[in-house]
Amino acid sequence: MSKYECETCGYIYDPTVGDPDGGIAPGTAFEDIPDDWCCPICGVTKDMFVKVED
Repeated sequence: MSKYECETCGYIYDPTVGDPDGGIAPGTAFEDIPDDWCCPICGVTKDMFVKVED
């Protein structure tokens, strides 16, 4: 599973960690996160994230 970076603030979504505070369980691929999920740091929507090269 790939990591994704917020283009606005630089937050890295790591699927092995998830976003427990945002209701996203560890092991959840970025593609499987609901479309209404927002960056836990700056609040932008999922479409503002870009895939981090492995």
